[in-house]
Amino acid sequence: MKKILIISPHYPPSNLAAVHRSRLFAQHLPLFEWEPIILTVDEKYYEEKLDWNLYKLLPVDQRIEKSKAYKVTKPRIIGDIGLRAFFQLYKKAKKIIAEEKIDFLYIPVPSFYTALLGRVLNSSTGIKYGIDYIDPWVHYFPGSDKKFSRHWFSTQLAKFLEPIAVKKASLITGVAEGYYKGVIERNEHLSKSCLFGAMPYGGEKRDHEEVLKLDIVPYLFTPESHKLRLIYAGAMLPKAYAPLENIFRSVAENRSLFNDVEFHFIGTGKRADDPVSYNIKPLAEKYSLWNTVVFEYPQRIPYLDVLIHLKNADGVFILGSTEPHYTPSKVYQGVLSEKPLFAVLHAQSSAVEIIQQSKAGVVLAFNGEEELNKIYKEFMNAYIDFRNFAQAFIPSAVDQLIFERYSAKETTKQLALLLNKLT
Repeated sequence: MKKILIISPHYPPSNLAAVHRSRLFAQHLPLFEWEPIILTVDEKYYEEKLDWNLYKLLPVDQRIEKSKAYKVTKPRIIGDIGLRAFFQLYKKAKKIIAEEKIDFLYIPVPSFYTALLGRVLNSSTGIKYGIDYIDPWVHYFPGSDKKFSRHWFSTQLAKFLEPIAVKKASLITGVAEGYYKGVIERNEHLSKSCLFGAMPYGGEKRDHEEVLKLDIVPYLFTPESHKLRLIYAGAMLPKAYAPLENIFRSVAENRSLFNDVEFHFIGTGKRADDPVSYNIKPLAEKYSLWNTVVFEYPQRIPYLDVLIHLKNADGVFILGSTEPHYTPSKVYQGVLSEKPLFAVLHAQSSAVEIIQQSKAGVVLAFNGEEELNKIYKEFMNAYIDFRNFAQAFIPSAVDQLIFERYSAKETTKQLALLLNKLT
């Protein structure tokens, strides 16, 4: 069996969303003749609240090596764990590579600074390495064009460091092609020397089974209620606010139809650790829906807590954006919760056809910005269709085979095929 060293500074019991990428790859790689060794940072150096329930999902025989890190100073000057642990991770990784036959080095980012370890370790040991983009590194966002602002400096630093990190990479992967497309455009030599692969987050059925064995109960709402409760869980897409406003406008004008429904938005805040960084509340207040039809819990809650709330909801609300990038892997998470799906998605999203073919839910499809008004006009009828669908919904009737290619096992298989080409 070949060995792969995965450097992931955050790993369970960290509750950050990115840890699931490494966790699920490491869980399934042995099925494809790859033995993973996880190199992470000791959890005592993490800043976020720890989730020991998530730690229980790790295979008991999984090998995890831990490094030290510099502690966060007061005042907080450097927080990024990849930067605080850079030299410690390098030293530990070099030792593992020197003492064992490691066939490949794989580095999911962020932390983006960790990507530089690939280049440095390649220079000192000759090991082949790959970088997995969970988020784009060079990323333009509001404020990044304002010269000498914090965001501007961040973008400039990313543009300087990324070419150094990827120069000798043998593999570049990402959650979607768009996450690394710019890397290829900015580093044209990679098209001849590097393999590429897009692998979405995969759904993991075992997670949904194991959460029922843990002592976790929903706390954002009371399960026993005559209300129909729909949950949207996760960050808001930047271009999803216009569709959402048209939804709220329709609900407000047909208020009597929505007196017995509640939309719960979980983890949608501006900042993951801020319980009052509302994004949805201002829109809900604008249409007098706040705390009656629409509820928001801005702060990210632990992954397994999200799953238990999905299990106790009546349906899963899925909202795309004016861009057609919503992936079926996110839909699969809703399917695994065994709840009917109510989706508002760009018509060109592949998730539309899959939801309809699998009989997993009801979709209101629209063609981007030019059809925002369609959402406003048709949302009420789509909601009525969903209510009827939900009343007759039987989880076992959903064709889950359609979603198999979006499972964590299948996405790991795609990674293993790429690794086999390189070793």
